[in-house]
Amino acid sequence: MSIPPEVFEQTLGAFFAPVGGFLRDDRVTEILINGADEIYVERKGVLAKTDGAFASDSALMSALRNLSQYVGRELSARIPILEARLPDGSRVEAVIPPASPRGPVVSIRCFRQNRMTMEDLVRSGALTGAVADLLGGAVRLRKNVLVGGGSGTGKTSLLNVLASLAKPDDRVVVIEDSRELQLNLPHVVSLESQPPDAQGRGGITIRQLLRATLRMRPDRIVIGEIRGGEALDLIQAMTSGHRGCLSTIHGTLPIDALNRLETMALMSDVEVPIQVLRGQIASAIDFVVQLARADDGVRRVTHVVELTGFHHERGYSTKSLFEARDHP
Repeated sequence: MSIPPEVFEQTLGAFFAPVGGFLRDDRVTEILINGADEIYVERKGVLAKTDGAFASDSALMSALRNLSQYVGRELSARIPILEARLPDGSRVEAVIPPASPRGPVVSIRCFRQNRMTMEDLVRSGALTGAVADLLGGAVRLRKNVLVGGGSGTGKTSLLNVLASLAKPDDRVVVIEDSRELQLNLPHVVSLESQPPDAQGRGGITIRQLLRATLRMRPDRIVIGEIRGGEALDLIQAMTSGHRGCLSTIHGTLPIDALNRLETMALMSDVEVPIQVLRGQIASAIDFVVQLARADDGVRRVTHVVELTGFHHERGYSTKSLFEARDHP
């Protein structure tokens, strides 16, 4: 006999009660649990230790085992990593012993219903009005935009804002590892990858979803983050007529984002000469937008670069459209 979802939700709420207040606090964007008695939260980009605590590591493990049961994934010494979502949509990444010898380590990326707008980003200091106009124009002109930055720099938030500027009659297909984007558009198709089960079966990758998407008549394709061989498929889709694509990638500077895109594309099962690949990237990507988190916790756009071509000897040809004077 299966347990009703609402009963599971109530049970999970009880087990995660030590962080329940943080989950309900709209100012908290991330909760970091380093064992039962050490809980940090991030507010406005700044981490601070809290007085919150679980009763014991056993209590924290009970919460994680209930969560694993809720999402139907194994969590054990054999499989010590759990990727899951709480009922409210918050994303959980947990590592338990023996992979984490000092006890369970958990990161909770909080899910917020409120959708940021470009005006919100300008007010927060994330970008200037001129950069907002530039990026808005790029989206409306169906340019392919790559958002680069390190962890916690606001890549997903900016991607959400940019994708929401698509035309209301666009069919937008969103592909993510874990659903975070909340586009304020009428015609959005959301697809989510799935990890394999304990026997290695049933997994669905971003790359598989992207290949399926190309047969689903998308007007725009949005990929939450490029992490692997799907990079090559996206590049080839961009160069074969799919315009207005948006995605994020890790990288400290725009050139780092492009180099990482190369690396991800080379992880595919298709062998492409590096010079050919770089030429395709130069043809596919129109703009690279770089984000960084300042010492005060504010996430800011530090660079906007237009990719204008590729030369075998000089490398990528770029035009700097914006560079913050005080970027990290």
